[in-house]
Amino acid sequence: MAKADAVSRAEQLSRTVLFPSAAAVDAADLVPAGHLDALAAAGLYGIAGPAELGGLDADLATFCRVIEILASGCLATTFVWLQHHGAVRALAACANGQLRETWLRPLVQGRRRAGIALGGARPGPPLLQATRTAGGYVFDGTAPWVTGWGLIDVIYTLARDSEGQLIAALLPARPSETLAASRLNLVAVNASATVELRFAAHPVPDGLICSVFPHADWLAGDAQGLRPNGSLSLGVAARCCLLIGASPLDAELVGVRDRLDSADAEAMPAARAAAAEFAFRAAGAAIAAAGSRGILVGQHPQRLAREAEFLLVFGSRPAIKESVMTLLERARVAR
Repeated sequence: MAKADAVSRAEQLSRTVLFPSAAAVDAADLVPAGHLDALAAAGLYGIAGPAELGGLDADLATFCRVIEILASGCLATTFVWLQHHGAVRALAACANGQLRETWLRPLVQGRRRAGIALGGARPGPPLLQATRTAGGYVFDGTAPWVTGWGLIDVIYTLARDSEGQLIAALLPARPSETLAASRLNLVAVNASATVELRFAAHPVPDGLICSVFPHADWLAGDAQGLRPNGSLSLGVAARCCLLIGASPLDAELVGVRDRLDSADAEAMPAARAAAAEFAFRAAGAAIAAAGSRGILVGQHPQRLAREAEFLLVFGSRPAIKESVMTLLERARVAR
């Protein structure tokens, strides 16, 4: 599949499948499996996968454009689908040949689906700790914000050991005596089935270990990796612009997208904040343009406003939060 085809297929799915049912998904308990099946049939579960296995191995620009298009249709569906690709990329570089052989092809094809659990990766003391044992590790602690529970087969999980190493494992996405999931009730994208996982002496055999690497390496690459999440805000903002009709927001959307595309690691937090703040303003404008009907349950403007609120904090970092607060304060003072 060519990169242009990926964008075209995303546009078709957004237009014919995702957006027409976005209000129903917003009210549902779970993203319809049929939505994810449609993404798999279009080859979009393999967008980050290696070409030799049928993936697209898309460049960052194509990947981000597809995210934006899908998010403009249904953010909840896109949110579940987006988590998958971190596991695909990790497995593509995995030194565990057996694990790679077993899982990478079905994940690229979308026959199996993945989520991520990053409890050991965030700055500061690890929420999820790894302890070496005979033949593997034991994981203890929590992993917040694990998306797609009940819709995914495996979880790419990062725990940290006492030496500051990240232990990356591909774990079955099912509860057990040592792994429990607590559903989070979200103001938006609730159908994404986002949970907090609790690990209690959870055994992880060496056969499920993808890699072991320094936590410092993860932190060093984290800032530039923030770019794809910015496309979620762009997607919500783009849908707001479409609902409003021609307005100065259209040119602002282009500018916000260009800023994200050109940002280096140092500039990325501010660019991400600008995208989230713009989506927030665009959603407010969409409600104002729709009038009183825009705040009725089942109407798109109020859904988009809640999604924009969600994106003010999703995938954030201290530098992003600080920039968002600065932008909101400037808007208040300007009034």
